[in-house]
Amino acid sequence: MDPSSEFLALELPFAANDREEDERVYYGELVMEVAPKATTLLADHLFSPSLLLAERLELGLVPLAYKTVLELGAGCALPSLLAATFAPPSSTAPPRLVLATDYPSPIILDTLRKNIQQNSHVVRAGCVLGYEGFEWGNEEDLKRVKRWLDGHQVPEAGFDILILSDLLHFSSSHTELVNSVVALLKRDGEARVYVAAGMCSPPCLNSIKFELMPSLIVPFRKLYRSREGKVSGEWLGELCVRGLTKDDMGARKGKCWWWAGRWGAGAYSDVTRNDQKKTAGTA
Repeated sequence: MDPSSEFLALELPFAANDREEDERVYYGELVMEVAPKATTLLADHLFSPSLLLAERLELGLVPLAYKTVLELGAGCALPSLLAATFAPPSSTAPPRLVLATDYPSPIILDTLRKNIQQNSHVVRAGCVLGYEGFEWGNEEDLKRVKRWLDGHQVPEAGFDILILSDLLHFSSSHTELVNSVVALLKRDGEARVYVAAGMCSPPCLNSIKFELMPSLIVPFRKLYRSREGKVSGEWLGELCVRGLTKDDMGARKGKCWWWAGRWGAGAYSDVTRNDQKKTAGTA
């Protein structure tokens, strides 16, 4: 069986029920469309890991105040949209920038554009929400993504938060994905990458290929796992998701893994020292 067909077979029973009469997805105040049929990139579904990350955002477990946030392979961009619009009880301020990216296909990017436009009225004041086409490994695309940081922090410094939802199924793309994280995550002790994946990914992927990072110029600490990586099946979010009960959401959540990763100290100490030298030189 084709890997993508096996993957869809595990998710489609949920997807068919969720969107039986309406092709849009409703999560709290958010209204989202999914891309027309695009199964080669799996951009035409809202998969369970996106819902898991949305719950993490609802609970305030991803610190967003004044941060710059980048989502890779966003699809319909539920995590990005929620990060830009929802204020959890612990929130003190919105993120400064939320950028949703996906493969630069006109169909996929048109979906991102529509979703951002039709939810722009609920974006929190002080937050910039945008989208960009980004093919992992493409240097010109990488430059365009980094240009969004201009005016939000030191250009080229990288994003404070990276969100990766269900991007591990195609192992042939892992090297490009890892290189993208290395290039785009800010070299800072507080920078984080949040990763969620379905359990239907091949077992070897549950060790997540970010173990490759020590050989990619900078050390990357092993990703911290919630309950050894597995997530509790109880749904803790409060926002209403049309067509799904809390039991339905819990069942979806229980089929996922998630990790939160950060740089090892050696990855950013040299950068910090260089910044201090520059500051001293201009004092």
